[in-house]
Amino acid sequence: MRYEPAKASLYIKNRAKVANKLPSNSLAVLNSNDIMPTNADGTMKFRQNNDLLYLCGIDQEETILVICPDFPDPTLREVLFIKPTSEHIAIWEGHKFTMEEVAALSGVSTIKWTTDFDSIFNILMNLSKHVFLNTNEHLRAVVEVETRTARFIKECKARYPLHQYHRLAPMMHKFRAVKETEEIDQIQKACDITEAGFRRVLEFVKPGVLEYEIEAEYLHQFIKSGSRGFAYEPIIGSGRNACVLHYLDNSVTCKDGDLILMDVGAEYGNYNADMTRTIPVNGRFTKRQRQIYEAVLRVQRQAMTMLRPGIDIQSYHKEIGLIMEGELLSLGLIDQTDIKNQDPKNPAYKKYFMHGTSHHLGLDVHDVGTMYEPIQAGMVFTVEPGIYVLEEEIGIRLENNIVINEKGYTDLMGNIPIEPDEIESLMNEK
Repeated sequence: MRYEPAKASLYIKNRAKVANKLPSNSLAVLNSNDIMPTNADGTMKFRQNNDLLYLCGIDQEETILVICPDFPDPTLREVLFIKPTSEHIAIWEGHKFTMEEVAALSGVSTIKWTTDFDSIFNILMNLSKHVFLNTNEHLRAVVEVETRTARFIKECKARYPLHQYHRLAPMMHKFRAVKETEEIDQIQKACDITEAGFRRVLEFVKPGVLEYEIEAEYLHQFIKSGSRGFAYEPIIGSGRNACVLHYLDNSVTCKDGDLILMDVGAEYGNYNADMTRTIPVNGRFTKRQRQIYEAVLRVQRQAMTMLRPGIDIQSYHKEIGLIMEGELLSLGLIDQTDIKNQDPKNPAYKKYFMHGTSHHLGLDVHDVGTMYEPIQAGMVFTVEPGIYVLEEEIGIRLENNIVINEKGYTDLMGNIPIEPDEIESLMNEK
C-alpha cells in the first residue's frame, strides 16, 4: 500500500462497538464498493466503502465482513471474506492481499475466500434472527447506480425472506462521528500533506499562471508525500471564479491584482483534509482585499471557540450568521435597512455568505454524523466562513480542520499559514 495503515487495534475496537450494540441473535454484513466502469473496458480508481474500511481496514475490492457476536462457534463470530488471488491475477492486476496479510491488518482471525461466502453465510443465517445491512444514508447522498450493497440486499432478502432486517447506517453514523486517536492521526497526516502542498503553491503563484497549473502543483506534492491525491475535486478559482462556490473548471489565467480561492485537501489512508486558503496573485493584498480577508479570519476564529461539547450545530450556524452580519455591516456591504427588511428565512448576510460554516470530516469529506444532535468530544469539523462580493470580484474563504476536545479544540491546520502578513512574506521570498 502507498500509505501506512492504522494498527489492527483500531479495527478491533471499532468492530467491538458494533458487536456490543447488536441485539441477541444478530449478524451484520458489509460489502466493499464496486470498481466502477468508465467507457469500453476502462474503470475508475477503486475507493473502498468507508463503513467497511472503518471496521476492518481492508482496502481492496470484493471484500465482505460478517459480524455475528452470539454464534456458538467462536471462529465464526467475525469472518472476513476476500477475493481469491493467484499467479494469473498477480501478473495482470498486481499483488492482492493474502489471508495472512488480511488477518494482520484487520485483527480478524477467520479469513475466507469469497468463494466460501454462500455456504458459511447460510450457516450463520440459520442461527440468526436479526440481520443488519449497510446502506448509504448520507443526507446529501444521490445514488443513481445500483451498488454492490444494494444488489446484496435484494439477494439476501430474496433468499431469506423471514428474517428481521434492520438498518446498520444509524449505528455507523454515531460511531464514525466520534474519532479514535488513530483516526485523528490519519487526518493529521492528510492535513500535513495539504500544508506541504500549500507552501509549494505559495512559492509558485505569480501573475500569468493558469489555475490548473496550481492544481498540478498541489497534486505533485500530495502524491510525492504518500497521498493518492485530492480528497475531493479541487477548487482553484481566481478573480470572479472565487465567488463560485463549487467552481471546478480551474482553467483561467490568474491576473495581477486578483485573488485566488483554493479549496483543496489531500487524502491519506482514505481519511481526508479539507482546507481553503485565499491568496493574492501578485503576493500583495490590496487594502480592500485585506479588509475583507481579516473580517473572514475574525469570524473563523470566533467560530472555532464556539464549537465545543454540548453545542447544537444548527444553533451554532445561526450564531455565526449574526457574527458575520456585524462584519458585513462594518464592511459596508449591508446596512441596518437591509437587516430591518430582511426575510428571517433568508437573512441579509446570506447575500455575501450563503453556505454553512462547519461540517463533519473524516473518511468522507462531508462525513457522516448527524447535524441535529449535540457536539461531542472527538468529533472533527471544518470551520470555513467566507465572504463573496461578486461586484468587486473578491471571494474569500478560510477553512481549517479542528478536533473537538472536552475543553476547547485542537487545530489540525494550525501550522498552515493563514495570517495575511505571513502569506505575503512567503510569497515574496521567491
